[in-house]
Amino acid sequence: MAKADHISMSVIRRLPRYYRFLYDLKENGVVRISSRELSQRMGLTASQIRQDLNCFGGFGQQGYGYMVSQLYDEIGHILGMDRLSDTVLLGAGNMGRAIANHMDFESRGIRLTDIFDDSPQVIGQQIRGLTVRPISELETACQEHPPQVAILCIPKEAAPSIVERLLAVGVQGFWNFSHYDILYEHPGVIVENVHLGDSLMTLSYQLKTQRKM
Repeated sequence: MAKADHISMSVIRRLPRYYRFLYDLKENGVVRISSRELSQRMGLTASQIRQDLNCFGGFGQQGYGYMVSQLYDEIGHILGMDRLSDTVLLGAGNMGRAIANHMDFESRGIRLTDIFDDSPQVIGQQIRGLTVRPISELETACQEHPPQVAILCIPKEAAPSIVERLLAVGVQGFWNFSHYDILYEHPGVIVENVHLGDSLMTLSYQLKTQRKM
């Protein structure tokens, strides 16, 4: 089956979840799984799983199911896990430090190459084996090792000018925790705006709705 020409973001956003579940299955020695069994574990319908995977050509056989290891590798390839993107992190405060220290970047297609901050108390410190550099060295560092991705853990008011500087050195993707909504629509520029507060409020809404039932 041929790959679909246009794949919705809702399907794309489910792919990492498939990847996680398949990893766990693989680690637990599961060799083969049907769409029905996978649906029961993931809380999706079997039809939804088949439709999602068929967007990328389909990987199972009717009546036989999916080979877990093969499907895991295929989805990893679709997500770009087999090619690391050089990445810089802006902001080495509490959030930036936590992300740098605890995120398994390499297993998610990312290679962290530099960390920047403008605080004299932080510059020069070692985080994840990298020395925090002053933000004034951003352009020089990016010329030496051009990054494809930037992680923003900086104050909202600092983000607009930093984003412009990063675009100027060729950054193509932003993982943005700054609470500044990057809305660039330039060709090739991809943005993931992460608002943890929005997620928490969504949880609050669902709790409130459940109490009324």
